[in-house]
Amino acid sequence: MTAASFRTSSTDPIQWFTKPAAAWEEALPVGNGRLGAMVFGIPGQERIALNEDSLWYGGPRNRNNPDARANLERIRSYLQEGKVEEAQQLAVLALSGVPETQRHYVPLGELSINLHHGKAFSGYSRELNLTTGIARFCYEEAGVKYTREVFASYPDQALVIRLTADRPGAISFTARLTRGVNNRYYDELIKADERTLVMRGNGGGAGGVDFRMALRVIAEGGKASTLGEHMLVEQADSVTLLLTAATSFRYVKPEAEVLRTAELAELLGYEALKQRHIDDVRLLMERVSIRLGLEQDPMALLPTDVRLERVRLGEEDPGLIALYYQFGRYLLVASSRRGSLPANLQGIWNDQFLPPWDSKYTININTQMNYWLAEAGNLAECHEPLFELIERMREPGRRTAREMYGCTGFVAHHNTDLWADTSPQDLYIPSSYWPMGAAWLCLHLWEHYQYGLDRSFLALKYPTLREAAVFFVDYLVELPDGRIVTTPSVSPENTYLLPNGTPGILSVGPSMDSQILHELFTACIKSAELLGIDKEFALHLQELCARLPQPEIGKHGQLQEWLEDYEEVEPGHRHISHLFALHPGTRFSVRGTPEWASAARVTLERRLANGGGHTGWSRAWIINLWARLEDGEKAGENVQALLAHSTLPNLFDNHPPFQIDGNFGGAAGIAEMLLQSYTGELHLLPALPPSWQQGEVRGLRARGGYEVDLFWINNALSQASIRSDSDQVCIVRVQQDVEVTENGRHVEVEINDAGSISWTIKAGKTYLLRSGSDSRIGQI
Repeated sequence: MTAASFRTSSTDPIQWFTKPAAAWEEALPVGNGRLGAMVFGIPGQERIALNEDSLWYGGPRNRNNPDARANLERIRSYLQEGKVEEAQQLAVLALSGVPETQRHYVPLGELSINLHHGKAFSGYSRELNLTTGIARFCYEEAGVKYTREVFASYPDQALVIRLTADRPGAISFTARLTRGVNNRYYDELIKADERTLVMRGNGGGAGGVDFRMALRVIAEGGKASTLGEHMLVEQADSVTLLLTAATSFRYVKPEAEVLRTAELAELLGYEALKQRHIDDVRLLMERVSIRLGLEQDPMALLPTDVRLERVRLGEEDPGLIALYYQFGRYLLVASSRRGSLPANLQGIWNDQFLPPWDSKYTININTQMNYWLAEAGNLAECHEPLFELIERMREPGRRTAREMYGCTGFVAHHNTDLWADTSPQDLYIPSSYWPMGAAWLCLHLWEHYQYGLDRSFLALKYPTLREAAVFFVDYLVELPDGRIVTTPSVSPENTYLLPNGTPGILSVGPSMDSQILHELFTACIKSAELLGIDKEFALHLQELCARLPQPEIGKHGQLQEWLEDYEEVEPGHRHISHLFALHPGTRFSVRGTPEWASAARVTLERRLANGGGHTGWSRAWIINLWARLEDGEKAGENVQALLAHSTLPNLFDNHPPFQIDGNFGGAAGIAEMLLQSYTGELHLLPALPPSWQQGEVRGLRARGGYEVDLFWINNALSQASIRSDSDQVCIVRVQQDVEVTENGRHVEVEINDAGSISWTIKAGKTYLLRSGSDSRIGQI
């Protein structure tokens, strides 16, 4: 029997493979926001790596450096005097957190299932259905067809593993929970009853959270029991394993919680658990559908890893790009749900006790990139865990602002963790002493409002936006020419060259800082106006905004990264911080600021010419930047490069190593190529690559409370539909003649001088835009 004959017949987007995962990076991810699993799909000895989102090493601490405030002005003076090395040496001593590191994310453990049958299997297939969130594995051994299904249920907060066979009594196995190298990282594994094991342990470190993990077996036919630390199943017809986990971060009695959750899940039964899970995931995933290329894609008949290898060899595969987009949406659904923590640097999937960059929240781009997809991708509620983290950061951030800088408001640097720590992380000058983390994060609150126009949400979150701005009202320093700047700061992770050839990192007023503050102050000003409050503060921010340094164009025609037109030590650096105002910011645009947009293009070209985009997340950012520059060819080339050079066999992003930000950023870039709304208009197909000759996307959201469907052929729009949550003037930019209708009736539109059209759209109505030579609105 062939692998294809075991595959699910479905039109859903599906990853599939013809061999088990040989490494963690090839396993299939499932998750419900809190509980994550990487499933290997090994026939005779299944391995499932487990995570719980609140299981971290260590507890909360006050890491603010007590000597920071006393030395702040001295550091500023050194920078003003051009004594960069002295400023940097003092910053490392006086501004670094004490201790220097925040807390890190650790694994929950592993579940191993050793099946009692031979190893000569055939017809192997494993797949991950992105619409149902179910990982499925099939194979045949000794004439018996075995099937496994694995999913992490959000409604019922359990990892569910189902084993079946087409011959009665064919399922026998032993299962075991372990944790860490040589199984050293837990305290007890006890028998709660004859069908339930419970692991007890602690994340480690002072104040670390306690955790509990329960494994319950339900066998149909045969016999199930526990023996020592093992679970035994003998000659069953089918088996359901329920795995639940909880920590003291959320629960006073986590053990009672895991047992209660397992009991409730068992009472529902497998079919009800499965259906409730499918209904939950499908509701989110089916909001958006996408097709790039032919309706009947012949490449879909190839395993996903084979398709990826073809792309690495230079082949085009638009259908794989569409799958990659939906995989990004699926990962957000699996790692960021109401009540969970936000997706961290690895989402929720981490198998290391000392993971790369601690698998926490890197907030000088990576955490923010995780959520670029949320609003346009019609997953707004998946954005909420980030908002909750921002709220938890306010109190620690106030303390950091007060103790380190003598400022009001709240501040964060380039990392935070489970405990919402806001003190500087590491002794790494290129990133540690950057005070913009909270400011950038708070822009996500404004972004959420712009998409949904929920005035009550804005009223609730305005105090948070305001408090982030208040810090900089105190922190900004006036230059002799009257401009106001951040100091000390850095342009994230980059290094400049002084005129004498000496490298410098710490700086006064790096371009990114002023760009972020322009966005933050503007968001506060607009929010206050919309809410009819805080007029005096808004006026003050307007004055400050006018005194921020303006973007400058340097000697190469590029945007300057610093106040001075410095050369860079690494011209192909992975960060492109001085293009923040192009994306994810909103100040630069092709038509609104053509000189800055042109300089942004030069900047991007110089970065790429010198090897930029060599990390997965950096390449993802570049896709978004080219999309904003409305260059579909360049955007498409970089999507191709992301898949060819920075994507693992299971479609995880590869920094290297694995980081999930590139998945989210890449998916966001694909949406940005198809629809943009940041300039106050709906721009349809603004950056369509030549290779995406035909396709469709349904359900994309746009700022202003819109939802949009797009259909195109021969690289030109054929039809679009637009829906709005409110009555408003809708401005649309499209590249060819279109006629607008509503319920079959022609709608009169205005042709604007800027080359767009507009009309008054009514809430709840669907408006169709059709291209054609008989259009009555003329060329636009």
